[in-house]
Parts: sequence; C-alpha cells; structure tokens
Amino acid sequence: MKARLRALAARPAGWSLGKRLLAVALMLVLLVLPLAGAGLAYNFRAAVTASFDQRLSSLLHVLLAELEIDPANRQLQLPVSLGEARFDRVFSGWYWQITDGQGTARVSRSLWDQRLPVTEAEGMTLRNLTGPRGEPLRVIERDVRLPGHPYPLHVSVAASREELEAEVAHFQWLLTLSLVALAGLLLGGLAIQIRWGLAPLRRLLANLEAVEAGQAERLDPRLPGELSDLASAMNEVLERDRRLIERGRAAAGNLAHALKTPISVLHTVADRLPEAQREQVRQEVTRLDEAVRHHLARASAASGATLAGRVNIGEVIAPVVEGLARLAQRRGIVLERYIDPVLSVRMDPQDLQELVGNLLDNALRWAERRVVLEVVGEADGVGLHIEDDGPGMTPEQREAALARGARLDERRSGSGLGLAIVEELVTLYGGRLTLERARLGGLAARVWLPGGTLVSHPSRQLSSADG
Repeated sequence: MKARLRALAARPAGWSLGKRLLAVALMLVLLVLPLAGAGLAYNFRAAVTASFDQRLSSLLHVLLAELEIDPANRQLQLPVSLGEARFDRVFSGWYWQITDGQGTARVSRSLWDQRLPVTEAEGMTLRNLTGPRGEPLRVIERDVRLPGHPYPLHVSVAASREELEAEVAHFQWLLTLSLVALAGLLLGGLAIQIRWGLAPLRRLLANLEAVEAGQAERLDPRLPGELSDLASAMNEVLERDRRLIERGRAAAGNLAHALKTPISVLHTVADRLPEAQREQVRQEVTRLDEAVRHHLARASAASGATLAGRVNIGEVIAPVVEGLARLAQRRGIVLERYIDPVLSVRMDPQDLQELVGNLLDNALRWAERRVVLEVVGEADGVGLHIEDDGPGMTPEQREAALARGARLDERRSGSGLGLAIVEELVTLYGGRLTLERARLGGLAARVWLPGGTLVSHPSRQLSSADG
C-alpha cells in the first residue's frame, strides 16, 4: 500500500489546489472586468454623445428662432449671435449653414468659403461627416419653411467631434487604469483568501508527514470543522492499524514460541528413528524450522516498517554489538567499530538490531582474525558496512547467498537465513543490500538505508574488541 502511494505521489499531479483556484479567479477577472469595462465605455460614449447631440439640438433651435424674413425686401435676415464664440472663428470646427432650393447659402463666419454637404431629410437628422479641414464633424439638420419665403430652408449646425472623442478617450484611459488596479486588488485579495483558506490543508499535510516520519503518532484535530472530522477519522484508522500491527507482532512472537517446542521434540524423535528414516525426517524438520523462522521474521519486519519512528543507530545497536564483541573476543577475532554517534534512521529498533546482528554474526562466523563495522552518513541516507578477512565469496556465491536458506558450507553452524532476512528487512525499509569483495580480503556487506540524519562530527567513534 505504501509503495503504491509513493508511486502515485511520483506521478505528475498537475497544478495544486491553490494554483487551480487562483487560475479560475484569474480567468473570471480577465473575463468579467473587460466585459464590464466595455459596457461602461459603451454607456459612457452613448451618454456623452447624447449630451453632445442635445447641445447641438439646442443650438439648432436657437438658430431657427433667430431666422426672420425681412418684410420689406423678403430677404432672409442672418442671426446676430448663437452664444458660441467659435462660430465666429475661422475653421474652428463649429459651423452653421442655411440653404434654400436655389442653392443660396448663409453660413457662419467660421465656415469661411467652405460649404457643408446638404442631404435631403425629413425632420431632424443627426449624422457624422468630414469637415472643411478634414476634422470629424457631428451635424444636426432639418428642413423648415418660413412665412414669406418661397422656398424651404435646410438648416445645419455642425461641431467637431474631436472634443467628444478626446473626452471618451480620457474616460477609457482612466477606466483601463481603474480596471487594471481593481484586477490587481482582486487577484491579490483572492490569493490571500486562497492561501488562508488552504492553510488548514497545509497543516494537515504537515501532520501527515510528521506521522509518516515517526515524529508524531496522531494528527492534530484542531482544524476547521470539515477537516477536523477528517483528521479524527484518520486518527481512528491509524490507531486501528497500530493495534493490528501490535497484535500481528504479538501473534508472530507467540507462534514462534508455540512452534519452538514441537520442532525441538521432532528433532529428538528423529534421532531415535532408524537410520534409514532418520536423515529424511531430520531434513524435513530442518526445512520446517527454517521456513517458520523466515516468515516470522518477515512478518515482524513488515509490521515494524509501517509506523516506525526515528532512532539513534549507535544507541540501538550498542547491546547487539557489545554482545557479539564478547563472542568475537572468545573466538580470538578483533571486532573494530566505527560508528558516528549522531546518526539516526527511521526504523524499528528490533529490526535494526536484527539487521546488524545477522550481518555481524555472519561475518564473525567466517572471519579469521578481523571484522570491521562502519556506520557512516551517505547521500540521502545511512550506510552500514561490515567486512571480514575470511575466505570471501565468488560473484556466483554472493548471488546465491541472498537466496532464502542458502548455505555455502554445511559444516558451519546456522540456518543460512541471515543474509536473506537482512535483505527482506532492507527492502521493506526502502534500502538496498550489496555484497562485495572486502578490502580485508573476505566479504563486505554494504547496506544503505534512506532518510538518515547526519550532523557534522569531528571524528568517528572508534573502539575494538581484541582477542
């Protein structure tokens, strides 16, 4: 299960929740604000244009009110003033014009010698056209009849749209700056909201990592309501798993004790059998003993690897090393130890002791005069190296030695399960075991375990047990 979770975690998971929420917020901001800006700009232009047109309409009505026919000569009298000085400034962009059906025109001083194009229209008409100097104009015009004048009059009032366009452009520039600032504020606020909202999830993840690293046994339930219920449910699962693990380890130990006596009895009974049957029964009982020991050790290691905490290597293996050092002394073998006292690893203490004990026991069984144990910090982990000056192994023998129950020399004591059990333990904890030719001439067993903690230390601890 744990290997499957790690494999899933190694897959590309895409964007995090925070990035996804922020991306959705960004898309909404980029979609809504431009639409809102376009709507505001459209409504502003419509309002400004309507106001501009209303002003032109007022000027047109003033011009119409000023129109009179002189009763004496039946000539059209020109208006004196419309209240806008720009009608008197040449090519100012503000013009008025009066024409009749005969082409006679009366124009403002600003129009000088130019004329505005005339179109036939019923009622009041608004349109855009290009002025005498190429400027954009907004024109309002209508046809009227004056009493005493034989022809209908076409009256036009025009004003430059440059002022209108400048006002609209200024508003759009201010609107763009405002929307950009609003987008920044919204995104910043949403980012803060998302970070604050996801903070409990980050806390829950940190708790899970602490439980996985063995630094805590339970998740902290002091979380928002929804996550608090989740943390409580996960704590119940962790507690149930812990009870099942302990029950499994206890069952494995009880099974080992329960089988020890019957197997010993079978060995005794086998010795009393006739010679023809004795060897066959003894081999089967030995195979049964080895199989039981192997699977019990594997079950014990598997349960311990699940929720193991971090332990100091030197402190945990000290009893095993000291006991084997006395055994080495009785055999006349020098056991040299180089152990960094500040190294730690996440591993069950019993499994670590069994790992080191099996390797040292195997080395002492084959050594002639010397065995070296090293515990050193390595890249992303810890290295345990055990070498002896024994006969060593060929590459084929080293490969065969890792097979369960393999024994290269039947004259030596032991079941041959040591290296196989060590390999099981190392694999369960995500490490690796390699067998090489030692510098002393014998076998070198090198174990790497992940997740070691190493603090710089001026010198390694050196001790030896001389025979």
